[in-house]
Amino acid sequence: MSLIKNYKTILQPVVTEKSSMVSEYNQVTFKVAIDSNKKEIKEAIENIFKVKVKKVNTITTKGKLKAFRGTIGRRSNFKKAIVTLQEGQSIDMSVGV
Repeated sequence: MSLIKNYKTILQPVVTEKSSMVSEYNQVTFKVAIDSNKKEIKEAIENIFKVKVKKVNTITTKGKLKAFRGTIGRRSNFKKAIVTLQEGQSIDMSVGV
């Protein structure tokens, strides 16, 4: 898989309280492309961060209806991947990708 395809698959890290809590179980959370599958996500993480991935869990979240200045709008759908790393592997989120 090419480097450009890897960066199109992995969009951004998710930094929330819950994603910080699962980091003690050697898991990292990323926002990924909506059409990517688990195999592509695993290859992209391994190529970008040079780590070994144990497994990948994905969650597709539907966009919510929201009011923007009196008109109804819709947030976009997105996909989240929770990546479990092999023992001894880690990804430092404080460093940019």
